[in-house]
Amino acid sequence: MSEADPESVQSGSAATADASGGGTSRRALLAWGGAGLALGAAAAGGTAAILRQNSEPAAPGTMGMAVPFHGEHQAGIATPVQDRLHFAAFDVKTKDRAELIKLLKEWTAAARLMTAGLPVGEGGFGGLPEAPPDDTGEALGLKASRLTLTIGFGPGLFAGDRFGLNGRRPVALVDLEQFPGDNLDASRSGGDLCVQACADDPQVAVHAIRQLARIGFGKVAVRWSQLGFGKTSSTTPDEQTPRNMMGFKDGTRNISGTDKAALDKHVWVGAGDGSDWLTGGSYLVARRIRMHIETWDRTPLQEQEDIFGRDKGEGAPVGKSKEREEPFLKAMKPEAHVRLAHPDTNDGATILRRGYSFTDGTDGLGRLDAGLFFLAYQRDVRKGFIPIQRNLAKNDSLNEYIQHVGSAVFAVPPGVRDKDDWWGRTLFT
Repeated sequence: MSEADPESVQSGSAATADASGGGTSRRALLAWGGAGLALGAAAAGGTAAILRQNSEPAAPGTMGMAVPFHGEHQAGIATPVQDRLHFAAFDVKTKDRAELIKLLKEWTAAARLMTAGLPVGEGGFGGLPEAPPDDTGEALGLKASRLTLTIGFGPGLFAGDRFGLNGRRPVALVDLEQFPGDNLDASRSGGDLCVQACADDPQVAVHAIRQLARIGFGKVAVRWSQLGFGKTSSTTPDEQTPRNMMGFKDGTRNISGTDKAALDKHVWVGAGDGSDWLTGGSYLVARRIRMHIETWDRTPLQEQEDIFGRDKGEGAPVGKSKEREEPFLKAMKPEAHVRLAHPDTNDGATILRRGYSFTDGTDGLGRLDAGLFFLAYQRDVRKGFIPIQRNLAKNDSLNEYIQHVGSAVFAVPPGVRDKDDWWGRTLFT
């Protein structure tokens, strides 16, 4: 990746070992133990925290700018939604708590570099031919593209006191129930860890997940992943509302990323919510929703609009002329999607959505495997996603055209505060 905004790269913390003596370089490893030792260290990601020498930041461009990595909250939640997604859920294979902590520190160091538009370690070329490069290289020359990396911890991480986390599982990190109509694929559900990579360039997002998986080789394994495009929700209400694969505008009433009061009320975990280590974090629900595209495409326009409760052109609620006018719910059919998902129908339940469209080829019968990869952040899953989905699953007329086929829930820790902080520190220390 090309050089960009250095906000997340701290002076001195990422200098090469050869230059600073603050670590072990691949060249030193080769000198001490031969090529075999160096190859093993590179495969384990041991050099992930090392910044390539002579990497000087360049002024960010409009679309290539870097999103600050450090902060009270993780980036990628209230951040203006980027156009592309690569989401991955991981199973933790190591049984060693210290090894897992070491991996989380290495991941943090790599994320700090990649979100700044910098290559990992000594880069993708120019090193010793006897050792694999520290960076796979497919993002070299590309800008940061507003890359954000957001990590979450699944229920399995706390099961059976695997890593000394007995009693640390947040009470709101509940196992999601089987909702009516669900047809969940276990191979597309669950996970001990997740990483959400969002960027304006798909290659930048894919590169980020690839690098983290490479660094974690032998300690974690990808359980499932999902590529997404064409954001279907926006945290910037002043922008054009995006459309989903059914052609309708989606996310009109989403929480704004600048609405601090709404974020504090509905998204960020508070100090009195029962899990101090998660204060400043959030909860994430991920759902892979398959759309029956061929059936939908043969549905009359009026029926489509009645199903959503909005017109297809402007996106205005039933009986209104402008998209952002307050909807009159009783003017909609009782089973209209907008009516059933609205906070007024769900005792005020409100979530922040960051959904993406997906197309994954065909299903073998000539039908598109396409739909919505739904991502929702909230302060408490029990008061956010669950009551809304219960209502939708039972009554939504849209259910004839969609099916939930993948599901996962994660506790999302607070942000990385500075160069000495790391993902999950509040949980493990």
